[in-house]
Amino acid sequence: MKNNKSMELFSKAPVSQAVFKNALPAMAAMLMVLVYNLADTFFIGQTHDALQVAGVSLATPVFLLFMAVGTVFGIGGTSVISRAMGEGRTEYAKKVCSFCMWGCVIVGVVMSAAMLVFMKPILTLVGASADTWNFAQIYLTIVICSGPFVLISNCYSNVIRAEGESGKAMMGTLLGNLLNVILDPIFISVLGWNIAGAAIATVIGNVVGAGYYILYFLKGKSSLSISLKDLTMKDKVASSVLAIGIPAALGSLLMSISQIIINSQMAEYGDMAIAAMGVAMKVVTITGMISMGLGQGVQPLLGYCVGAKLHERFKKVLRFSVVFSLLLSVALTVLCYLFTNQIVSAFLTDATAYEYAVKFSRILLTTSCLFGVFYVITNALQAMGAATSALIINLSRQGIIFIPALFILNAAIGMTGLVWAQPVADIISLFIAFMLYLKISAKMFSDNVNDSKKA
Repeated sequence: MKNNKSMELFSKAPVSQAVFKNALPAMAAMLMVLVYNLADTFFIGQTHDALQVAGVSLATPVFLLFMAVGTVFGIGGTSVISRAMGEGRTEYAKKVCSFCMWGCVIVGVVMSAAMLVFMKPILTLVGASADTWNFAQIYLTIVICSGPFVLISNCYSNVIRAEGESGKAMMGTLLGNLLNVILDPIFISVLGWNIAGAAIATVIGNVVGAGYYILYFLKGKSSLSISLKDLTMKDKVASSVLAIGIPAALGSLLMSISQIIINSQMAEYGDMAIAAMGVAMKVVTITGMISMGLGQGVQPLLGYCVGAKLHERFKKVLRFSVVFSLLLSVALTVLCYLFTNQIVSAFLTDATAYEYAVKFSRILLTTSCLFGVFYVITNALQAMGAATSALIINLSRQGIIFIPALFILNAAIGMTGLVWAQPVADIISLFIAFMLYLKISAKMFSDNVNDSKKA
């Protein structure tokens, strides 16, 4: 009965109500992810040791690889499940959900083991210096032990929204991240564990978040399943999830890789420049994470409309979401720009690092007002099952355009060129996303008209 009400929200509720009901919990969840991402750096910053801040900055993109892989199963599973639910294929949706769970477990264990074995080459690759090596090593060694739990938490904070349970999807993220934020000051400041305390708090938060989602399914209240009996590789379960999930995750994956490249190149300008870049990325993440939550929140709604062939409703939902996302990201960007100094001072006290961070933040904020539109359009393409288009967009923003821009602009204008590479990639990628959406949507709506005529 509860699931039927959720489906009615997808198909019949007023557009604004449907969008807010799905998007607000997702945005709240991403807000908690944001707080979680800021917490470690903030409380480490209270030690007034910029080298520890630099150590977290170096380790973070490596740890984010786990979140990126969780996105493969989360976004891919959400897209496939939401369309299957729209088509009334509940049993198939169960198989997809189970595949996502056990895929997270297996891949998470393999990744954790590999990173522990290759720790030294990884630290060399990210640009750790003699002064930051030990800090980065301590943080990474501890947090990667929670690898499978990170994958599960990131996966099911998305997948559960596919059956209309946005509130439940939010709660796992909320609980895990809230616990992490509470434990950070206790472990770092009160107990004096410093960077190790930040890592331990992160592990506990991820275990609790993943545990919530597992218990949700074990209680039997979901129309989906994580049971081994529903696990199968037949009926294109794996390929359908990966076809959407891999392109979607490439954005996050390449974001981690590009941050590693930035840190290794920024190492030429000293540890304070690395610490500053890490903090500047935190500032722009305020707009980015909330905008990402909005895009992910409306994706199941759009996917249901595609599966149920409610194309007029699809257009209305997308139009409303684009306008709302633009207004939201502009407002958040203005706030971040006005309070850049205050935000940076919460993380850094070293004068050189502080000056760099303020400068870097304001460069990155030049295009953050476009984040909302970018994420809504990208998630719309994923909802439509446009795997190739999603792949092109995500390869462009964090790879094909961004990584070459890092090297070119660094060679041309030095340190600030590394920072300007992201705004350049943002503008070009949004244009590509918009053009691809026009192409794919025109074909989808044309096919719908032709099908109606045949009928």
